Amino acid sequence: MNLLSVRIITSNIDGLIKFYEEITGLSFIRYTPEFAELNTDRATLAIGSINTMKAFSERDIVTAIQNTSVIIEFMVDDVDKLYEKISAVVDASIVQKPTVMPWGNKSLLFRDPDGNLVNLFTPVSEQAMKKFNVNHS
Repeated sequence: MNLLSVRIITSNIDGLIKFYEEITGLSFIRYTPEFAELNTDRATLAIGSINTMKAFSERDIVTAIQNTSVIIEFMVDDVDKLYEKISAVVDASIVQKPTVMPWGNKSLLFRDPDGNLVNLFTPVSEQAMKKFNVNHS
């Protein structure tokens, strides 16, 4: 089994797509006005409007903008450089500026427009770099 994607359900699909494109520098594929995907080498971030949930059930099975327990994480080449580039976009929602965590990643934690936590991180310890098969030499 492989984790393939994470999907955010939102009432603000255009705003979230714009936000994630600004912070990642990547473009979403917009399959319909109600659904889009941002593909990376390792996984996909999908964004669907609240209306897409009607395909699963007529009941209200999700509530947009209510997440308080999940962090969406992106590994980046240099979290400090990226923070400088996107600071105007994320500064109002910063939870933690780039900080080396006990497990060896330098992490920038902030919230997206729906309040979801987002972590941009760079492995910096030998153990973390080995875990993610990266080398910053």
